[in-house]
Amino acid sequence: MAKFSAGPEIERLIQLLARLPGLGPRSARRAALHLVKKREQLLGPLSEAMQVAHERIVVCSTCGNIDTSDPCSVCRDPRRDDSIIVVVADVADLWALERSAAINARYHVLGGVLSAMDGVRPENLAIDSLVARAAGPSVKELILALNATVDGATTAHYITDRVAHLPVKVTRLAHGVPVGGELDYLDDGTLSAAIRQRTGF
Repeated sequence: MAKFSAGPEIERLIQLLARLPGLGPRSARRAALHLVKKREQLLGPLSEAMQVAHERIVVCSTCGNIDTSDPCSVCRDPRRDDSIIVVVADVADLWALERSAAINARYHVLGGVLSAMDGVRPENLAIDSLVARAAGPSVKELILALNATVDGATTAHYITDRVAHLPVKVTRLAHGVPVGGELDYLDDGTLSAAIRQRTGF
């Protein structure tokens, strides 16, 4: 019996969808089929939205967030507390904290965490720019909102050492963030409690 094969355009769509986190080949095939079936309601608008995103989305040169402007809307917001910088590994973590509305501070996206296994070294992350920002006269506290993993802890210790000469308080998230947990998967209440109960590092 011959193996079924979709046209090259659909196969390409399936292959691209399969690269997304949480989508394997089967899920990608189902998603592609659903998009094709709902061509007018989903495929067309999604294609347009992705084209606009490709053309307009930029990385903020100040904090590393993604937005349609540089500096981003968070960095431009005059109501933010300039004395606190919340350090996160990824943009998804920044968005998770923003959803919780637990704190109204500035952010700094590292672009990952230190990992000997994955070959991620300090120069691969936005740590130098963080140290430069932490040296600013208005900055009083760095909140290390990193995942409760071995790599997250290693990164937190490294940053603490790098800013030890500065007059800034370094804190980390407290109870509520489980060991091995990732910020993007936590509920808003848990994130709010973790921010409120932050402790010295």
